[in-house]
Amino acid sequence: MERTFVAFPILDLSTIRQRLLTWADSRFDVCCFLDNHHYEISAHSVECLLAAGVVDKVHAGSGSALPALAEFAATKKDWMFGHIGYGLSRETEPWAGSTTTGEALPDEIGFPDLFFFVPEYVIELLPGQGQVPAPIDTPETGGLRSTSRIRIGSLRNDHAAVLEQILSAPFSASAILPAIPAPKPRFARDEYLDTVRKLQKHILRGDCYEINFCQEFYSSPAHIDPLQTWFSLSNSSPNPFSAYYKIGASHLLCASPERYLKRSGGTILSQPIKGTWPRTGNGSAREVADDAARSQLYHSSKDRSENVMIVDLVRNDLSRLCVEGTVEVEELYGIYTFPQVHQMISTIKGELIPGISLVDCIRATFPMGSMTGAPKNRVVRLIADVERTPRGIFSGAVGYMTPEGGFDLNVVIRSIMYNDRNKYLSYQVGSGITFYSDPLLEYEECLLKAEGMKMALGLHHFVE
Repeated sequence: MERTFVAFPILDLSTIRQRLLTWADSRFDVCCFLDNHHYEISAHSVECLLAAGVVDKVHAGSGSALPALAEFAATKKDWMFGHIGYGLSRETEPWAGSTTTGEALPDEIGFPDLFFFVPEYVIELLPGQGQVPAPIDTPETGGLRSTSRIRIGSLRNDHAAVLEQILSAPFSASAILPAIPAPKPRFARDEYLDTVRKLQKHILRGDCYEINFCQEFYSSPAHIDPLQTWFSLSNSSPNPFSAYYKIGASHLLCASPERYLKRSGGTILSQPIKGTWPRTGNGSAREVADDAARSQLYHSSKDRSENVMIVDLVRNDLSRLCVEGTVEVEELYGIYTFPQVHQMISTIKGELIPGISLVDCIRATFPMGSMTGAPKNRVVRLIADVERTPRGIFSGAVGYMTPEGGFDLNVVIRSIMYNDRNKYLSYQVGSGITFYSDPLLEYEECLLKAEGMKMALGLHHFVE
């Protein structure tokens, strides 16, 4: 079977976005919805991309996952969507943690270390330049013709029927906030501060230069509607690499601002984030506060040192994949504004050696330096020793691969994870620890990064 695409004009992009996801979530056990939220930094050619239903799939645990993905991808000349979880680091950066590590604990969310699927449907939402007068004013057009489109890719030649189903899907003008107990932390505040100090002793000894230390907040049992919670998260924290992703009972509600890897033709690009500053103020005062905060972040020596360490790590990773002399830093210390925070983002790119595959790229670069630290192999061992929860899909990546071999993968952060079977809800947050870190400020940065998830869940304070 060959996939064919048919495009249809649409008048209201925001309404069709919600109807499209409601349709996919109600009809399919597996779906992946990627939303750009109109950000220019992502350089996406589509506003939203949806994969729904499974024609074929591969899923595997760390140890044999990458060979399984390589074999699967070699036989497919179609779209593939899916994820790699942080547990895949046991395959790409072998490490041995103690028996008391977070990775030894059960993963209550239940995503496998690797899962990719060929979907029944691939659907794109392509933004236009608004609406223009229609050549003929009819009741159907209302005197307007849209320049936005929905593009449906099907294996069954049922494009018109699918469009009708999508247009008939329920639409809710406002998301319904869940009502759950405030999630509990795995670390009490003082325990977190003591752990940061312990990690700084490792840095002082020369074990590492920087380490990304994460903590989990969890609620169980938590009864939520994952889709409505996703809409709530999108309203409170729209970000350029957002995703609604489910495999059976396992749900990821992701509001990520960060790209892991993108391949376009022979060019590969990574955009790590290191450096966070809060947004404050309201109304006209916010604009003044934003300008001041962006300047403070740009000139922060701590944030610059964190960022440049990860840039060097990414340059080293990409040099394993790229033609000698082509890896370059396209932007260093770029400051970008998101709903709750300002972020320092750098862009590194290079020209791939001919024949390099998706699996080659993952093997050389995963886990991403922004979620580990440097040197990578040493810090993944330290992470295993000090964190109290398996990261699972958190700090992994979700995305897609095109039939031509291009791909785009995010970094799974600023996300709510939920298992609808055991009613376990979780979100994890972290920060980059250096010798110069103030443990209390690192703790406060974690709470700041959780603001979007808190708002989506209707929460107004943390339990300590």
